[in-house]
Amino acid sequence: MRRRLHELFGVAMALTTVTVLLQLTTGSVKGQASRATAWGHPDLEGIWLDVYATPLERAVELGNRELATAEERAARDQVQLDRPAVLPSGAYNTVYTSAKPAGPRTSLVVDPPNGRIPVLTPEAQRQMEVEREWRVMLLRNTESCLNNAPACAGGEYGPPSPRRYDPTPYYNTAGRMNRHDGPEDQSLGDRCMSGRTPDLNGFRRIVQGEDSIALGYDTGQGQGFQRVIYLSGSHPPSQVRLRHGDSRGRWEGQTLVVETTNFSPKFPFQGSAENRRIVERYTRVDEDTLDYEMTIEDPTVWTAPWTLRQELKRQNDEQNRIYYEPRCHEGNYGLPALLLGARLDDQAFEEGQGPDPFSFSIFDAAALER
Repeated sequence: MRRRLHELFGVAMALTTVTVLLQLTTGSVKGQASRATAWGHPDLEGIWLDVYATPLERAVELGNRELATAEERAARDQVQLDRPAVLPSGAYNTVYTSAKPAGPRTSLVVDPPNGRIPVLTPEAQRQMEVEREWRVMLLRNTESCLNNAPACAGGEYGPPSPRRYDPTPYYNTAGRMNRHDGPEDQSLGDRCMSGRTPDLNGFRRIVQGEDSIALGYDTGQGQGFQRVIYLSGSHPPSQVRLRHGDSRGRWEGQTLVVETTNFSPKFPFQGSAENRRIVERYTRVDEDTLDYEMTIEDPTVWTAPWTLRQELKRQNDEQNRIYYEPRCHEGNYGLPALLLGARLDDQAFEEGQGPDPFSFSIFDAAALER
């Protein structure tokens, strides 16, 4: 009898040991989620969203302070509440625009420690001047220059420039200019092309496979897109350029590390285009939290790399019906209507029934402030 009890006790101890070992190998480590896919990879699947509104860069006066006070967050929330019911563009009212609550951090940028993007290189500054000079030239015969408005800083009032019909000396991605001769004079948003990598504001759905991972982005009023991250192979030759770049991933413990290169020059992020290199890190902290970190570098644009961080929250698969296909083009009546309106203004001017269209101040002020 005593021998039988010892045997049972030994079996129980063995089972307990196996259970503990399983918990140590598959349980959470430093708060990380233990879920795994059928291929043994950490499970990152789901719909994820940054539920807070956080400035990309930190206000200069905050220095290296990473966290906001309760009063500062309340003040940022109040700004959202005080928004006019009809936006300045007149296109939409606030019913059609979302507003997130202020987040606990003072900036998405975490490195450099001051939370600000590094200074531009001389090459990037020269390119900005080329773009600004062109845009100001198109404003020459407008009230903006007549009244010395900030939009015309560096320019002068006078008759329309003979250059106004010349080809743009750069591929326009910054915003509307004071000319409407074709789609390329308009912003990427007007053209249903504003979705770009990285996207920091939209919904992200992650679907995993054995050798690849798909990310679907629902962002910018139907301007979403998809990315495929390959877990093998290498980047294509440098002459191959893609709108969202070429992404190659690998697992480092519980973290998915993704390197993306081979970007197209036509889809920049913060002024960085074909020389952009992004390294992203996705780490599932718990059932409902995914840490996201991105380091971006482009030695032709910034004097140093910089890093931003987000804490993404899982969204309910049933309650959120995100869109997996871009749908902006099908309903984009604004762009053809804008171009048609410009042609009617041209016709009226030619017939002596209207002012010179180049005396109108129709442009994207934000583009002049880049």
